[in-house]
Amino acid sequence: MRDWPGLVGRDAALHTLREAMTRPPSVALVEGEPGIGKTTLVHAAAAHARTAGRTLLLGHCHQLREPFPYGPVFEALRDLGSRLPQAAALNPVTGALRGHLPELGDVLPAPPAPLTDPDAERHRLFRAVHGLLDAAGPTVLVVEDLHWADDGTQDLLRFLRRRPPDGLSLVMTYRRSDLPAAGLLLGPAYRHSPEATSVVIPLGPLDARDVGTLAAALLGRDDLPAAFATRLHERTSGIPFLVEEVVRSLGDDRRPEALEHAGVPLLLRESMTEQLARLSPAALATVRAAAVLRLPSGEPQLAAVAGDAGGLVEALALGVLHEYPGNRYGFRHTLAQEAVYDTIPGPDRRLGHERAVEALAALDPPPLVQLTFHARRSGDARAWIAYGAAAAERAAALGDTPVAIQVLEDMVADPGLPGSERVALVLELARLALAGLAYPRVARLLRHLLADDRLSRDLRGEARLALGLMVFGQGGDVATGRPAILAAVEELDDRPALAARGLAGLAMPGWGAESLPTHEKWMSRAEELVATADHPEIAAAVQGNRTALAMSVGLPEAGRLAQALPATDPSAAVRRQVARAYCNLYDLAATLGRYAEAEDFGRRGLALAEETGAFFPAYLAQGVALRVDLMTGRWDGLAVRALAAVESKEESPVAALEAHYVLGRLALASGEWAEAAAHLRASGLDEPDERYLPLVLAAWAGLIELHLARSEVAEAVKEAGRATGRLAAKGVWAWGDQVVPAAVEALLRDGRAPEAAELVQRFAAGLTGKQAPSAAAGLHLARGMLEAAGGRHECAAEAFALARAACAALPQPYAAARAGESEAGSRRALGDRTAAAEALAEAADRFAALGATRDAARCRHALRECGVAMPTVRRKSAGVLSPREREVARLVALGRTNKEIAEVLFLSRRTVETHVATLLRKLGVRSRTEVVSALAAEGVPAAERPGPG
Repeated sequence: MRDWPGLVGRDAALHTLREAMTRPPSVALVEGEPGIGKTTLVHAAAAHARTAGRTLLLGHCHQLREPFPYGPVFEALRDLGSRLPQAAALNPVTGALRGHLPELGDVLPAPPAPLTDPDAERHRLFRAVHGLLDAAGPTVLVVEDLHWADDGTQDLLRFLRRRPPDGLSLVMTYRRSDLPAAGLLLGPAYRHSPEATSVVIPLGPLDARDVGTLAAALLGRDDLPAAFATRLHERTSGIPFLVEEVVRSLGDDRRPEALEHAGVPLLLRESMTEQLARLSPAALATVRAAAVLRLPSGEPQLAAVAGDAGGLVEALALGVLHEYPGNRYGFRHTLAQEAVYDTIPGPDRRLGHERAVEALAALDPPPLVQLTFHARRSGDARAWIAYGAAAAERAAALGDTPVAIQVLEDMVADPGLPGSERVALVLELARLALAGLAYPRVARLLRHLLADDRLSRDLRGEARLALGLMVFGQGGDVATGRPAILAAVEELDDRPALAARGLAGLAMPGWGAESLPTHEKWMSRAEELVATADHPEIAAAVQGNRTALAMSVGLPEAGRLAQALPATDPSAAVRRQVARAYCNLYDLAATLGRYAEAEDFGRRGLALAEETGAFFPAYLAQGVALRVDLMTGRWDGLAVRALAAVESKEESPVAALEAHYVLGRLALASGEWAEAAAHLRASGLDEPDERYLPLVLAAWAGLIELHLARSEVAEAVKEAGRATGRLAAKGVWAWGDQVVPAAVEALLRDGRAPEAAELVQRFAAGLTGKQAPSAAAGLHLARGMLEAAGGRHECAAEAFALARAACAALPQPYAAARAGESEAGSRRALGDRTAAAEALAEAADRFAALGATRDAARCRHALRECGVAMPTVRRKSAGVLSPREREVARLVALGRTNKEIAEVLFLSRRTVETHVATLLRKLGVRSRTEVVSALAAEGVPAAERPGPG
């Protein structure tokens, strides 16, 4: 304990952290306030880990950070060179790190070819880090001060903790009070990894007894009076760093009475004053320069700010400053820096910041975020505003929109900002936020700005427009956003370009209760207005929305309009609007079933978004990708990806809607009724008039099918009426591909054939001249249902066959299997049991391949009723349970009764009872409640097990 006096009272914490470091894979979170001893604890445990043969890697997050995503992790990885095998033995994907880790250039493989998809490129980079750490063997990666981590570092650490290399122990320290969102470490998506040992080690203040023990260890004596320890505890609040600094300020006087006699006060500032008094003038100037610079800095910068280059060695020798990697020098703790800074007289502080500006401005490239800070502290308002604007612009250009937004937010929040500058900065902040991910904070600033009665009419209109677009587009608050945009358009009568931007936003038919003609009217007016103004960025926004409107409806000219978008314009602002348009077209083309076009738009949109910093459209496109995977049959791991998307998009509910829809549809296909209903309602049915209509209609189709599956025909008809009424009122029939067939089935089940026929007729008329292949397939399906209900089974079989072929060509394998199942029903009604059985067997195989267990069970049940023997295909099982037993086990784990399982899987209750008894025996458990953990132990993938819903 004498080797690490700061560990007094930390025995349990040290033991826990040592265990985590030496039993990988593991994740350890060390939490505590400044000065509580997080770093001391980590270094002590790391020393033990080193003796056990572990490699130690250290990375630090900084409060004033320049745009450098993943910087803390890359800082740590630079020390890996001697621990890695030859390049030939490394995973080739690690070559992606060559440009980021030049120090390892001789060790890493050749870099792979660049990828056009930014998400794929980032994922490959994450895999490269994973591969490098895996090759390093037993390793402890420490990332300090995680509360200051950039978004990229948080994403990378999330990736590592989900699937950590077998030899990795990941240790992170942080202050909960300084987290960007209260209680959310690594953002809202963080969850403990099931594949690694996860521990949280909270450190609190020491009690009076431990303070006395620590002081005794520091003073080298065992006879400190209890009164001394009590008084010291009162003055330091039990924070170990303050205890150490106060005791060390006693100097050579080691008497217990010296604490009172020296009059050392409570605050660290005054204990640091004692240390500073021992320094020579040159060393004091250097220490003060380090306090002004805040971050560990190079010797030239310290000398420039200090005005003297001769004090650094003395400051290091006396332990006031410490050396950091890269020949940088600074304080070992932020509290020490702040304490020294507070001792500098005001004029000297201002002079120091002036010198810091001069010294840092000479660097290439200049650290603009730090220059913004120092210019503000020097009192040079003009330089502060100029550097701040430049810092935000550079960060946005580098794709680090969060830094850009943070710089502007800090400036706007500063009471010293001139009122004449505040409005412009808030509006620039709002412009960035429309493409970024800072909606809640910026919306509050805009509301505060709008509360100022002195704001001019046109600036009020601009602010109101920004707020309306933000709460409407990112917050999904149609009731607030759309009236705000309409009001802004009225206030912007002298600024036609901005008014056009507002009208173009309103013209998107996916939102609001207005009919298609109203949206077209708004779009025409937007085009008229923007033609009178010279504003290329807004012109591109209007052009993009015109293209999106054409694609929404399925107009043939949509493709031609998309080709005319200015994707290569030299202006980044214009290209950012094109990125937004491409991401919208990705969504809309996917809605129509034009998947090849959609994925091309998606690739181009994400590439431009990455290049120009348009993060919010790219953020939404991730949800569209989930829906595309669902519709095109890429279901492997889809539930896990969708659930992760729900968890990671808590700050933007709109972005989670697609993921909820996917989870609802998957649950429906598996017979998980309660989960299906919850997710479908969460995808927009909770507020259908306020949500994105194409997705709402698709979710409504799922809900109607759910009611029909549960024989709740009246409820199905009720929902069908609401859904088709909304579709008809909007007038975009291309969005009826799923909801019209579902509604037709509900009406026919309720004996309302004339209403069903009328609906199909309106659907067909609405699709005339439209390029909407998914809706065209849905029309074939709906017509087949009508023919079958009328006893015209030959016509029904032909219509279902057309639907099956159309869906297969899109491709929509699940919908194709559903159409094939319906075709089999018509073939059976015609007396062709063999053809019916073949169609059912094909549909069952398609359903089973996708993982649609209930649909597959329904087809197998119908096959048995056909009385035609079909060859049984035995699927290979990964464990002791058969595929059928796994299906039953999953439903048991969800809490379903035997009766409910029988209904879902189309089995008799006696058969289900047999399966349940068998699986309990095979899993070695006695009750149904133990099945979840038993499935995990058997190795059933997480996506097949019940999880949060």
